Amino acid sequence: METTNIYHYQNLSISYSRVGLKQEKPLIVLHGWGSNKQVMMPLAKELSSLRDCYVLDLPGFGNSSVLDQPWNVSDYADLIQQFIQDLELEKADLLVHSFGGRIALKLCARPQAKELIDKVLITGGAGMKPKRSWKYYLKKYTAKLLKTPFYILPSSPREKALNWLRQTSLWQMLGSSDYSKLSGVMRETFVKTVTEYLEPCLPQIPHEVLLLWGHNDEAAPLYQAERMEKGIENAALVVIDHAGHYAFLDRPSHFASIAKAFFKG
Repeated sequence: METTNIYHYQNLSISYSRVGLKQEKPLIVLHGWGSNKQVMMPLAKELSSLRDCYVLDLPGFGNSSVLDQPWNVSDYADLIQQFIQDLELEKADLLVHSFGGRIALKLCARPQAKELIDKVLITGGAGMKPKRSWKYYLKKYTAKLLKTPFYILPSSPREKALNWLRQTSLWQMLGSSDYSKLSGVMRETFVKTVTEYLEPCLPQIPHEVLLLWGHNDEAAPLYQAERMEKGIENAALVVIDHAGHYAFLDRPSHFASIAKAFFKG
């Protein structure tokens, strides 16, 4: 049975779907950046024989409210913590993808998370400082050079000029594909979240963590999963061949069978 519900947090409406056995242990499922709960629903339905799944649209995505001010990773972690407490889902399991991995790392490093969360499955999780190529630094410092002349202007015309610059095709080429698609509050949120590296959280996480990774993941390369495994005391890494960043879509049956074994254990 599947139901769609609204959770009210601060001045936001958070859309979430619930699917599974209502008397079973809760499993909270979080999607990645630029995605939504519908991407995660096929996997949640596969796991619904084991868990009562709560699949959220994070603020700014899917059917949830758009943010009215920029958030950082801690703000998203605050939301999930409050969601667990308000719905009385203590000792829930987590299954998170990509950007959801940032939220899980930040949340699980908090002392109170030990009472709220049990097992954690992270796939294609973000949050580790990436290795950068010379092309990245070329783009970065070219962008800085382009902005520099505008800083001699007074505040108001400077902001207008910088906004114009951000709309040019050259600036779009210098930014990431995710960044170039965004504007306003979500662009600021993107910058706040992707520039926070969460290696300091890893030693603070006591939970049993399964890192289930696509071998060909280019968005969150395998070395990042290896760094998480090394930093989290109770983490184990399992790599799925012939799968990329969306390993649960590339090899759904194989992914689900591993996830079921983890959550059953």
